[in-house]
Amino acid sequence: MATPLLVPSQLPYQLPPFAEIRVEHYRPAFTESLSRHNAEIAAIVDNSDSPTWVNTVEALERSGRDLERVMSVFGNLSGTDITDEMEEIAADIYPELSAHMDAIYQNEKLYERLKTVEAPEDTESQRLHDHLLRTFKRKGAELSADDKQRLSEINQRLSTLSEDFGRNLMADTLARAVRFEDAEELKGLPQDRIDVAAAYAKELGEEGFVFPLELPSVQSEQQRLARAEARAALYEAARLRGTESNSATLVEMAQLRAESARLLGFDTHADYVIAEETAKEASAVNDMLRGLVPAINANAAGEHKILAEEAELNGENFTAADWPYWEAKVRQRDFALDDNELRKYFPLDAVLVDGVFAAAHRLYGITVIPRDDLEGYAEGVRVWEVFDDGQEHKLNTGIGLFLTDYFGRPTKRGGAWMSTFMEQSHLLDTRPVVINVMGIARPANGSTPLLSLDELHTVFHEFGHALHGLLSDVRYPTFSGTNVPRDWVEFPSQINENWALDPALVKNYARHVDTGEVIPDELLEAVSKASQFGQGFATAEYVAASIIDLAWHSLTPEEAAKLDSTPEAIAEFEQAALAAAGMDTDAIAPRYRSTYFQHIFAGGYSAGYYSYLWAEALDADGFEWFRENHAATPADDTTGATDTAAADSAAKVSDDAARRAGQQFRDLILSTGASRDFSEVYAKLRGRDKELTPLLVRRGLNTPSV
Repeated sequence: MATPLLVPSQLPYQLPPFAEIRVEHYRPAFTESLSRHNAEIAAIVDNSDSPTWVNTVEALERSGRDLERVMSVFGNLSGTDITDEMEEIAADIYPELSAHMDAIYQNEKLYERLKTVEAPEDTESQRLHDHLLRTFKRKGAELSADDKQRLSEINQRLSTLSEDFGRNLMADTLARAVRFEDAEELKGLPQDRIDVAAAYAKELGEEGFVFPLELPSVQSEQQRLARAEARAALYEAARLRGTESNSATLVEMAQLRAESARLLGFDTHADYVIAEETAKEASAVNDMLRGLVPAINANAAGEHKILAEEAELNGENFTAADWPYWEAKVRQRDFALDDNELRKYFPLDAVLVDGVFAAAHRLYGITVIPRDDLEGYAEGVRVWEVFDDGQEHKLNTGIGLFLTDYFGRPTKRGGAWMSTFMEQSHLLDTRPVVINVMGIARPANGSTPLLSLDELHTVFHEFGHALHGLLSDVRYPTFSGTNVPRDWVEFPSQINENWALDPALVKNYARHVDTGEVIPDELLEAVSKASQFGQGFATAEYVAASIIDLAWHSLTPEEAAKLDSTPEAIAEFEQAALAAAGMDTDAIAPRYRSTYFQHIFAGGYSAGYYSYLWAEALDADGFEWFRENHAATPADDTTGATDTAAADSAAKVSDDAARRAGQQFRDLILSTGASRDFSEVYAKLRGRDKELTPLLVRRGLNTPSV
């Protein structure tokens, strides 16, 4: 079958021709692209010439482009618009892909050629050579024939189980969407959110109101629903996901990962994974997490006391399901912060264009313009072209394309993420095509959504990942963009969140959706004052999930073999892990429990969920560099300027400082991908290694709540 997936796209930047791609194209495209990749590898191995950098390493980097093209489209669309047929294809193809990659990494002749090659003297080539040799060894190149076969069997089975876990979770998430018959049950929600729930019910052919579940344990509407029964319904539905379908799956995955690590010479899967992260050792991660527990517990206990007292004053009990609601009420009481009112200043379109894109222009000199002539893969997906400083805005001459897919659909998996359809590489002469995906509820009347603070930060966060891909400037595709360790990849995304409420930017986009009023200073001040309240809860739920992740992946094969796969046994395992870390509390659920922990069982973050906090330490410390030394904002000006000309001059100084700082961050962090040593580039940026104090201050862990 002729398929557009097997030839480079003729669209700008090789944007996939989505309108031409049909589900029936995937199987023949996979079959043919796998065959082509095998032929390319054979040509390298069978080359009678002596191994050189060009005929071995660069040939390896150039190989597999057809397979990469097919995989990028299928992989992205199977997360955003999955169908039964695509699930069947995934179940068949992913184990085959796993076996295919194992055959490459375990190819003794290819490994020997790589070992004999002499790398050019430039830093990126030297790092690539070291990376390839280390990766081949970690993938089993030096194992015996029997162990190679067993490792490949494990990898294929894990590939199947990972797909099973994600598919089961998505099905159960849809099935457990919470139904309400009467609008009175939804007291506390604004009318537009009620209308969305009614429209979703109608889409499903049902009466009443339906709320699809979000990925975490706590659902966002728990902070607004006034009825305790409604809050409890959401919380309980989220907690039960996967208990029946994923329990045995995740236990088998933990067992196989432990066995695989042992085969490769590591004590545990956590040791295997973290050896390639910037943390280097699992013990360093455990030390960080457990070292924070006393301060987390003290803050969370202080918050719990305040919230429980408020609930009691209002004649209600206080349970774990009620925490978000009473936290919102106390924020409103103590900080005059009304979340429903705050949303009206954050319409998505303005946030994106006048906030996210404006910040990127101010810091990095890039301009983002709509490409309405280019087609996305689903309704509501938009395409944008990105231009660099000094480039004429002539179509198809920029640095890359950026796609946005922000609205939730029943066929889209939960969460928010960045991905690529094409990666930047000077060797391949390719420019990046990057996408951000979220699951924001689309208003029933077609208006732009109003974002919560969490959603606002997520839009900035995901664009931070997009910047990492768009501004990549490397030779080799292996090192491009976000192809970096998990505990480094979150650094650019998390630091980008800091600009969401930056004084120089926020009033550019935060205007009331009805009146056009610029967000008032007193409301911004309330947001700032309230920023540390609730950090006890937020840090506790996150660290609890990280501890559960490490517990599953710190098992030896002997310990893993004793695991029981009943839901009750899994709950006991989680509780024991939390108790051992000193975080045994019923009041705060882990952000993800095991049976719906997609990050670690279906998302590539096994033994790596800690990375968000590890990267936040870099972010908090790195943002201090922006604030203290370079990117002063107009609000920081101390010249005493009172006339317009002086104020304009001060603003220009501020903009110039921000641009210089942004360029330095771009040159050292965003553009280098994995082509430079991460510790070295951070130390060059900061002038020293990272410090934890800014993180502790940001999260209020240096001064417990009372």
